[in-house]
Amino acid sequence: MTTADHDAYIAAAPEPFRPSLNRLRTLLADTLPEAEEVVAYNMPGFVVSGTVVASYAAFSKQCGLYVLPSAIADHAEEIAAAGFKATKTGITFSPRKPIPDDLVERLVRASREAAGA
Repeated sequence: MTTADHDAYIAAAPEPFRPSLNRLRTLLADTLPEAEEVVAYNMPGFVVSGTVVASYAAFSKQCGLYVLPSAIADHAEEIAAAGFKATKTGITFSPRKPIPDDLVERLVRASREAAGA
């Protein structure tokens, strides 16, 4: 897949979510400079050493950041302290209350490490 796929995904998302998606894309690209941009499971993501280590998505009422399960587990207390709820692999948020940049970066680094990259 190409960068255009990420561009198209963001362009097709509901307008209120586009700034959040662009912000996540930039944070992920900056944190994972060696990664390839792909679309997997109908979500834009970043692959390192053959593994999708981070991805993002927009839904009807929220956005999501997805990383490997161990990254979520390792940062569960920090996620909860920041006021977010997490699933096994992701955190959902609204554009009005985005995930702090530094937390995104820590989660993505932990996900890359879990992938052995």
